[in-house]
Amino acid sequence: MTLLFVNKLVQNLSTKKLMYLISGKITFVSFMLIWQFPLYSHLCILIRKRKEVIQNSMNDPEDLRFFKVILNSIADGVFTVDNDRIITSFNRAAEKITGIPASKAIGKRCADVLHSDICEHCLLEQTLQTGMETIDRPVSIINSRGERIPISISTAILCDDAGNVLGAVETFRDLSAIEHLRKELDKKYSIEDIISKSSKIHKLFAILPDIAESESTVLIQGPSGSGKELFAHAIHSLSPRREKKHVVINCGTLPHQLFESELFGYVKGAFTDAKQDKEGKLAQANGGTVFFDEIGDLPLSTQVKLLRLLQQREYEPVGSTSPVKADIRIIAATNKDLKELVAQGKFRDDLYFRLAVVKFELPPLKDRREDIPYLVDHFIKKFNARKGKRIISVSPEVMTILMQHDYPGNIRELENIIEYGFVICHGSIIKKEHLPLELLQPEDSAKYQATSSSSEDETPMDEQSRIITILKKYKGNITHAARELGIHRTTLWRKLKRYGITP
Repeated sequence: MTLLFVNKLVQNLSTKKLMYLISGKITFVSFMLIWQFPLYSHLCILIRKRKEVIQNSMNDPEDLRFFKVILNSIADGVFTVDNDRIITSFNRAAEKITGIPASKAIGKRCADVLHSDICEHCLLEQTLQTGMETIDRPVSIINSRGERIPISISTAILCDDAGNVLGAVETFRDLSAIEHLRKELDKKYSIEDIISKSSKIHKLFAILPDIAESESTVLIQGPSGSGKELFAHAIHSLSPRREKKHVVINCGTLPHQLFESELFGYVKGAFTDAKQDKEGKLAQANGGTVFFDEIGDLPLSTQVKLLRLLQQREYEPVGSTSPVKADIRIIAATNKDLKELVAQGKFRDDLYFRLAVVKFELPPLKDRREDIPYLVDHFIKKFNARKGKRIISVSPEVMTILMQHDYPGNIRELENIIEYGFVICHGSIIKKEHLPLELLQPEDSAKYQATSSSSEDETPMDEQSRIITILKKYKGNITHAARELGIHRTTLWRKLKRYGITP
C-alpha cells in the first residue's frame, strides 16, 4: 500500500517539486531516509525514472535558475568536482562551513580547499574510481581560520545520460554543535579545545604533548576562571592514560574530615556507619589521572596524608592496615601563590616541591585580550547548540566593551556575560542592552537602574503616562521605546494591551 502511494507521488511531481524532493526539502523523504531505507531506495529509483521524463525541461533557463536557488538554500555543504577532482561548483552552505568563498574554491582541487584529515585517502577519488557511494563518513577539515571542524560527508558519482562519468558530488554537514555537546557530556577535552591566539598560551601548547607523555606530577597555577581544569583535561587526553578515568577532586569544597575516606576509601567497620567496604577516588582512578583542584585550600593536617601518597605511591584505606599501590598520574591546580603560602607556614614545603615537578602558570584574560573575539565566537557556538538559538555575533559596540573590560573572573566571567546575553537577546545580534549592568559605563548603568527603579515605584497611571510620552518621542517605534524603558518588546506590548494604548 505504501509503495503504491510512493508511485503515485512521484508520477505527479512537477520539475520544481522533484527538485525539492531531491534537495531534502520535504520532510517525508528525510523520514524515510532515516527510518525506512528500503522504501527510500524504491523512491530513488522512481525519481530517476521521472527525471528522465522531464529531463529536457531542465534546459529551460528558469529551471536552471531555480535549481541554483535550491542548491544554495540547502543547509548542508555541497560541491561538485570533475574527473581530476577540480571543484566545479560550491554552494552557499559550503562557503559558510569552510569560510572560503565559491570564487576562491572553484577551479582548485578539493584537497587544497577542505584540508581534510583523509585527503591522502580521498573518498571522492575512491568514488570516481569504483562508483561506490560514501554515506555519512565522519572526518575533520580545517577552515579558513585554521580551526578544526568536524563534519560528516557523503559522496556519489555524476553521470550524463549515456552513463559516462562526469565527476562526483560531495555533501557535508557541520557536526560542531553535536561534537561540543558530546564533549560536555563526556568531559573529554583535548588541546584543540583550548581557544587561544596568545603567544603565551601557544608556548604552553608547544610543550604540552611532552608534559602529557611523561609521568611527572604537574602543578598548574593561575587565577580563577583562567582554564586550569581544561588544561588538566588536555594533559590527560594526550597522555598514555587517556583511556582510563580522569577523576577531579576539589580540595576547596571537600570537608577535611571527609578527605581521607573520600580519597582513600574505607573498609567495613572502620567507623560506626561503615557497613561495607567502599573504594575511594584513588581506586576509581586506578590507571588514570587524579586532578586536585584548588590544592592551596588543603589544611596542613590533610597535606601530610597527601605527601605520603606522592612519596610512596601507596595509601591505606581508612580502617585498613594493608597499603594499596596507587597507579595514578597526579595533576594539581591552584589560584594561590604556593611559594607565598610556604613562606607563611600555611603550606608544606616538601609537598610543594613534590607537586611542582612540572609547573606552569596561566595568564589572566586581561593579559591575553587578543583571545577575546575568538572566545566570544566559541561561546556563541556553544550556547547556540545548548539553547537552540541562532545568534550570529555581538555588535561592534559590545565587542569594544568586552575588549576593554578587565575580567576579574577571567574566561569564566566572559562565558557568563555571553550566556546572560543569550537569555536576554531575542534577535540574532547581542547588543549593548543585552549586557549585565555592571559591565556598562557608570552613566549607562545609572540610566538603566534609574529606569528600573522608577518603574518599581510609579503607579499604573504614572507608568501609562510615561509609556505614551516615550512612544511619542520615538514616533511609535516599539523597539526604541522598549530600550529606553529598560524592558523587552514583548513586555511593552503586554503593557500597551493592558492600558489600551495604540502605538
